[in-house]
Amino acid sequence: MKIYITGLASGYEVEHLVRLFYPMAPLTLTPPEAGEDCVWAERKPDGLLALVREHGGQETVSAPLPGPDGETEAFALASLTYDLLRRWTGIRPPWGKMTGVRPVRLIHDKRAAGWSEAEIDRFFLSRFDCSEQKYQMARAIADLQEPILRLGSEPKTYSLYIGIPFCPSRCSYCSFVSCNLDRDRKLVQPYVDCLCREVEEIRAQAEQAGLKLCSIYIGGGTPTSLSADQLRQLMGTVRQCFDLSCVVEYTVEAGRPDCTDAEKLAVIKEYGATRISINPQTFSDEVLAGIGRRHSAQDILDCFADARKAGHDDINMDLIAGLPGDTVEGFERSLRQAIALDPENITVHTLTLKRASRIVIEDQRENDYADVAAMLERCHLLAEAGYRPYYLYRQKNTLQNLENVGWCKPGHEGYYNIYIMEEVQTILSAGAGGSTKLVADGGKRMQRIFNFKYPTEYIQRFAEVLERKKEWLIFMITIGSRNVWWRSTFITLPPAARKRWRR
Repeated sequence: MKIYITGLASGYEVEHLVRLFYPMAPLTLTPPEAGEDCVWAERKPDGLLALVREHGGQETVSAPLPGPDGETEAFALASLTYDLLRRWTGIRPPWGKMTGVRPVRLIHDKRAAGWSEAEIDRFFLSRFDCSEQKYQMARAIADLQEPILRLGSEPKTYSLYIGIPFCPSRCSYCSFVSCNLDRDRKLVQPYVDCLCREVEEIRAQAEQAGLKLCSIYIGGGTPTSLSADQLRQLMGTVRQCFDLSCVVEYTVEAGRPDCTDAEKLAVIKEYGATRISINPQTFSDEVLAGIGRRHSAQDILDCFADARKAGHDDINMDLIAGLPGDTVEGFERSLRQAIALDPENITVHTLTLKRASRIVIEDQRENDYADVAAMLERCHLLAEAGYRPYYLYRQKNTLQNLENVGWCKPGHEGYYNIYIMEEVQTILSAGAGGSTKLVADGGKRMQRIFNFKYPTEYIQRFAEVLERKKEWLIFMITIGSRNVWWRSTFITLPPAARKRWRR
């Protein structure tokens, strides 16, 4: 099966809707041969056309071009193609025509724009053909998030992300920038030294901009790949720079038991973290070995017990539905095991086939994976155990176009997760691969500034990293104004930065 799209400036929407039905279908830039299996979508001068040809059968549909007050031509062609493929395959994707990553954000945006609940219902259920089940979950999450978003969207509020791009081994599904700890251990200390300096610079710039810190998240990679002393150095810098008593949440990912021990868990608690993540992904030893994890399910249980002994009383655990070698029954056993541990949060991810992951590089196919939809149906066990969904997001190339959902006990919502996903708050990022997201005007204006991607480049070009901090400072102080202070400070920026901010 091939995908061929022509006549549009961008076929992105059509392409990804086709992949709801044919996940592995490649996009071709030349018309398929006669009789070749394909999905053909075309914007013609006088109308829209969609064709599917498979196993010797064929069906074609057409529609007029949308009027000036109707849908865009891209969405109209995508909808025509979707309706054709839904009939042809008998498949109804649970999220319908939705390809975006933030369905909950759509609900917030429509409410802010004054839409009625009935109008929002039609938007999801009729326009996008979203299933009632998925829509009701998204709406319940939006309702739960409202007071948390009000707190996070207060003027000049921000969160701090600190990235640790090191891991003891690389999981097969991972595409994040991370270095193998055994191979790149010599980089760790210089990296931590630079990271502490960047945190200090962020503090200084944030103070100058009059920003107020809301939450902190140390993620990765694997933050506990640092030694206990390096954790003390980093978290000690954070404690010196910020008044942690004013922070609503401070999370550290302590994800992998093969590099997390009792001493590190004690350091994390001592230096002010209020929330940690211990991420089994699965409790099957066979599946763990298959994805490249160097620990057992028992190691996870021991790590969790050590965390409780250290005083951690807000713990998240991640599970992944659809891991290679897993089954619906195996996933349910993992879910029941996580529930039995009684953590405050359980996040259920759906496996995503990311381009740079070993799973994709080794050319495994969609059919190699278990029925992930049936796995997610088992999440009713979470609701029955007193957990409720509090944030949701989707990703491109996720198995069966499904979602990732964070579940929590009441009062244990992960604030940072909500803020970064719903894009209501500035996120200042430190470390290699960091993406600072500047949010202003209630989310109407956003700007991203990226750190260097790899640790070696981050260390070697660290002076440039600090220079870039001036750019976001100008943005946050001067957004919406052109005062004297702005003009005087603006001229101190390098020419490239001035060009970026001249608008």
